Amino acid sequence: MTKKPTLRAIADYADVALSTVSQVLNNKPNVSPEMRHRVLAAAANLGYRTKISSHSPLSTEIKTIGFLTKRRNGDALSFNPFYSPIIAGAESECRRHNIGLMYANIEVDEHNHAISLPSILLEERVDAVIVLGAFLEETLGHISSRANQIVLVDAYTSYGDEFDTVLVDNVSGATKAVKHLIAAGHRHIGLIGSEPDSYPSIMERRQGYLAAIAQQHLEPFIENSALDRADAYEATKRLMARAPEITALFACNDNVAIGVVNALQDMGLHVPDQVSVIGFDNIDLAREVKPALTTMHVDKVLMGVVAVRHLMDRAVNPNRASLKTLVSTQVIERETVRAIKR
Repeated sequence: MTKKPTLRAIADYADVALSTVSQVLNNKPNVSPEMRHRVLAAAANLGYRTKISSHSPLSTEIKTIGFLTKRRNGDALSFNPFYSPIIAGAESECRRHNIGLMYANIEVDEHNHAISLPSILLEERVDAVIVLGAFLEETLGHISSRANQIVLVDAYTSYGDEFDTVLVDNVSGATKAVKHLIAAGHRHIGLIGSEPDSYPSIMERRQGYLAAIAQQHLEPFIENSALDRADAYEATKRLMARAPEITALFACNDNVAIGVVNALQDMGLHVPDQVSVIGFDNIDLAREVKPALTTMHVDKVLMGVVAVRHLMDRAVNPNRASLKTLVSTQVIERETVRAIKR
């Protein structure tokens, strides 16, 4: 009688890790379809007999989700006014389904491009992963093999469309913001808070600004700046010095908008009587500053909830096409936009 091949023999034949063979032969979900087929083919060639096949249903249970948030130069960036509600939404949905959360950081550069991946992803210590606010490069390794276990939230990748994503409809939101200013009678509208190499979501907001300006045949007024309150403060002063005809400014997020308002006030310009300002994201601070900030609302809690639901659905349907969910925005009118006569 032929001796049954060992797991080590199958691993050597398929040129994969022993743990991968164990996962496949025990019908675990944390293996890509290609790798699963490779292991099963090796097992068959060596005469291994198993009750499962490459078409067998996979386990659908998710016990633990890894939540990966960005960190730059050792400092965590995740608990900011935009990301905190997303995390809260994911936590709430996980509690509803008795799913554990494990947190880790992704080291990123100044453009939020991931430099390295945390061990919980590389070692497959979680059943599924949410990546928040980072850009994943193909050079990071073969994480595309786990695409059906990863959802990107306000995160982007050079891999193509392999991953499920939850994103803000930034282009449409920025267009709405500028059209709100145009409807209020403004014709000289500036943009603060973006650069030519900004993170994709900010470039989309810049694109939306330019689209709305072009539709009305208006002149764009753009002053490049980082997504930073202090940098936005200086950029606002530069822009108003060279284009004093500006009556309204669109800021790429609320933190930038606060810097814009501070600069205008320090220049002796009243907001909104002389210059109107609209932000983006509707962070909690937007309603607390004086004057309270008119902005574009993003349902950030919903983004976290939807991310968990994507992972749960993907566990049941691992071979379905990837999904992109765009969360729409709405204008929240407060005290920084004023209608003017044309």
